[in-house]
Amino acid sequence: MLNLWRKIRRTGRVAEPAPPRSDEPALAAELGGSVQIRHVDAGSCNGCEVEIGSAFGPVHDAERYGARLVASPRHADALLVTGPVTRNMAEPLRRTYEALPEPKFVVAVGDCARNCGVFAEAYGVAGAVRDVVPVDVEIAGCPPRPEEIVDGLRKLTGR
Repeated sequence: MLNLWRKIRRTGRVAEPAPPRSDEPALAAELGGSVQIRHVDAGSCNGCEVEIGSAFGPVHDAERYGARLVASPRHADALLVTGPVTRNMAEPLRRTYEALPEPKFVVAVGDCARNCGVFAEAYGVAGAVRDVVPVDVEIAGCPPRPEEIVDGLRKLTGR
């Protein structure tokens, strides 16, 4: 056990270095640089969820930039939506958006959320996220890399 402790002390913190800060003003500036986020899977293949998990994991650590996942939309400032919006998820997504307190923001993660991706014109798809709720930030990729997700979240927090 003591050898493990020594190795941890020698190694130190292992995390990706912070990318350069953008000169753009924060979209959620009135929130003071801290954004509570509710994740909604509107019909994805779970590829984006894996990358979101990595973005909030210890290596990329999105929380150090003021983004934090919460369990309830009533406690959230923003929605992080993945996947094309299926017909069964259109109304729950609208209700979740309406449950957010003002000011509210929406981040569409992945090509499917942005433009339905490979699921465009599928019989069970109602449309992209922006067809159901207003979108403030779009993150491209199939799936997007964790660095891109963190960068998109930094546009909200400004940190």
